[in-house]
Amino acid sequence: MARYTGPVCKLCRREGMKLFLKGQRCFTEKCGIEKRNFVPGEHGRNVRMRSKVLGYGLQLREKQKVKRIYGILERQFRTYFERAARKKGITGEMLLQLLERRLDNVVCRLGFAGSRPQARQLVRHGHIAVNGRRVNIPSFLVSRNDEVTVVQRSRKNPTILQSLQEVPGRGVPAWLSLDADNFKGQVLELPKRADVNMPIEEQLIVELYSK
Repeated sequence: MARYTGPVCKLCRREGMKLFLKGQRCFTEKCGIEKRNFVPGEHGRNVRMRSKVLGYGLQLREKQKVKRIYGILERQFRTYFERAARKKGITGEMLLQLLERRLDNVVCRLGFAGSRPQARQLVRHGHIAVNGRRVNIPSFLVSRNDEVTVVQRSRKNPTILQSLQEVPGRGVPAWLSLDADNFKGQVLELPKRADVNMPIEEQLIVELYSK
């Protein structure tokens, strides 16, 4: 699956907010937003002075922001939206639920990785198992009662150990439980809208795709 491989701090600056794409670094003075809080590009410093984005532009920016938070590209995002639209319930909330259920997101939210890009790499390299079976597909969707673990050979991985040390400061969402001593997490229930801790206005995305 294709993925963005460019400088991620530019993505945060383009959206004008922290997307936490570099894990712990985003909480330090080295964060791109802290150092250069303006849109990237030759004339970036002047963009902040332009008129506020409205209508279609606002909807587009919201979609781009969510795509960048979860690290997916347009075709896959569109597929998630179409799948959410077929589900019973509020389409925007169903969309966020599908994105939260991605394995790379769950690995990050449990604290095995400091960021979603880092979690994606752990999954792709075979460090993660679901219900005892190794899974290397970042877009794999977890279900209620699934058990997500770090495989035995990877439990001394310094990246994972460092990330677990930072869990107390970040916390684990209510729909997941973590047994850090055994490198194990469990999906207690499917995520709800309140479990998404980023400032997302999903209705704008629904309006964009409904045109």
